[in-house]
Amino acid sequence: MKRLLACLLFYLAVAMPAAAQSARVRLEGQVVCCAECWAEADRTKVQFGTAEDLLKSQSCVANGDPTLIAIREGEKFTLYRLEPAKFRLPGKNWLAFIGKRVAVTGAVEKKKSGGVIRVDALEVLAPSLAEQQAENVIGKEVDLTLKDPFGATQNLSALKGRIVVLNFWATYCIPCRQEMPDLAAIQNEYAALGVQVVGASTDQAGDRAKVLQFVKETKVNFPIWMGATTGDMIRFGLGAALPGTVVIGRDGSIARVISGIVNQADLKKQVDTMLAAAEKTAAAEPRDGRRQERDKVVSANPKVSAASSVPS
Repeated sequence: MKRLLACLLFYLAVAMPAAAQSARVRLEGQVVCCAECWAEADRTKVQFGTAEDLLKSQSCVANGDPTLIAIREGEKFTLYRLEPAKFRLPGKNWLAFIGKRVAVTGAVEKKKSGGVIRVDALEVLAPSLAEQQAENVIGKEVDLTLKDPFGATQNLSALKGRIVVLNFWATYCIPCRQEMPDLAAIQNEYAALGVQVVGASTDQAGDRAKVLQFVKETKVNFPIWMGATTGDMIRFGLGAALPGTVVIGRDGSIARVISGIVNQADLKKQVDTMLAAAEKTAAAEPRDGRRQERDKVVSANPKVSAASSVPS
């Protein structure tokens, strides 16, 4: 009997604190890639979730850094490590939620390394700052004037009538090099349908030799323009981090903003949707002289001027 009582007391001593630590709660806060990135600025004044933050978070997550939720309490924040329980991640990690404001429900545990919440349910309350900024330019028309490697002036507005995939890159950008084959594939597959990929390099005129070498090494098959700036990227709803891509409709308005490396399958879906919408609109229009002229441009294999052709 005494032995049974002793076992019972021992069980209560262990189980009760564990139950207290594992209370199921609902927390609302912002998902961040790691404590280090979060601590880089005073987050009571500087909002996390810019395009630069989201781009950097890709490497943080890839390196195995724990993903956290930052809970604001007055002027202070408490960080909890996110671990899936009943909630099923849409991918291998929490990358899709970083920068977003979310509400998570689950059991909270306290460990020496800090608090942990084992997530049973997750609800997105607000998009990231980068997503909000990108949404502000959707539907707007933004022009861009740069020079190609041969010194000829090129205008984005001159490509109106085509779907344009405008990619910002640089010779020193490693992720930019990685996505070039995907962009080249888009150019190959969709050029005859009136889609034009354009590479806007942030390299300056003095870097012409580097740009030509980059084009040769990565087998770029679309026009390259030079001299793009951070200011240009911001005007298109992107941050200052490379790479960044903007998809522009035939009317010249921005349809989508992509921070970071493009996903070829995702980009193809976007282009396919836009082509289908354009075809549906064209079919509903009266076949007048202007439409006949436009159909000639779209059906032909679009080529840019010799000055804007791919350097070789």
